[in-house]
Amino acid sequence: MEDLAKSDTWRVFRIMAELVEGFEALNGIGPAVTIFGSARLKPDSPYYKKCLKVSEHLAKSGFAVISGGGPGIMEAANKGAQNGSGISVGLNIELPLEQSANAFQDVKVEFRYFFVRKLMFVKYAVGYVIFPGGFGTMDELFEALTLIQTRKIRSFPVILVGRQYWAGLIDWMRNTVQEMGNIDAGDLDLFHVVEEPEEVCEIISRRYRDRTAAFPSDKRASHRKGV
Repeated sequence: MEDLAKSDTWRVFRIMAELVEGFEALNGIGPAVTIFGSARLKPDSPYYKKCLKVSEHLAKSGFAVISGGGPGIMEAANKGAQNGSGISVGLNIELPLEQSANAFQDVKVEFRYFFVRKLMFVKYAVGYVIFPGGFGTMDELFEALTLIQTRKIRSFPVILVGRQYWAGLIDWMRNTVQEMGNIDAGDLDLFHVVEEPEEVCEIISRRYRDRTAAFPSDKRASHRKGV
C-alpha cells in the first residue's frame, strides 16, 4: 500500500509536468481549430482529401490547426495546415496501436494522459471539426457537446463532416435519446452537420468574427472556465 501511495503521489507531478508543457507550447499559437477523425483513413479516402482542404483553408484564414498528431485524418489536418502556411500542432499520445506521429507538425507535444491532452484540445480551440472516426473521435465529440451543454465552456462551433456517416447517430439521438427526454430538442442545435470543406470554414470564420466583435479583448477565446 505504501508503494502504491508513493506511486500515486509522483503521478501527480507527472500530470503537472504535462500540463505545464502543454500550456507553454500552445499559449502563443493564436486562435486554433481542433480537427478529429480516424487514424485509419488513408490518403485516398475522400474524407482525408476533404480534411486537407479544410485545414489548408483554415490556415490561410489565420487559424492554427490542432490534431492528435497521428496518421489518417490527423495527418491530413497537419499537412493541410502546413500547405496553407499556418501553424500545425500535433498533440501526440502514447498508445500501443495506431498512434505514430505524422511528419507535418510545427508544434509537437507528447502526452501520457488522455485527460491532459483533451484539456489542451479544448482550451485553445475556437472550433471543433469532427470527421468520421471511431471510439476516440466519438469521445471527443461528446465531451465537447457535454461541456457546451452544461456551460462549463463557452459555446463554439462543433462541426460534423459527412452527412451519410453521421446520419444514423443523429437519428438515434433524435428518435431515442431525445424522445426519452434524456436531452432537450435544443441540444441537437449544439452541432452542425455539413458535407463540403467550404461550409466548415464559413461557419467557423463567421462565429469567430461574431465572437471577437462581441468580446474584442478575447482574441484567442480560452473556453474552459477557470483555466
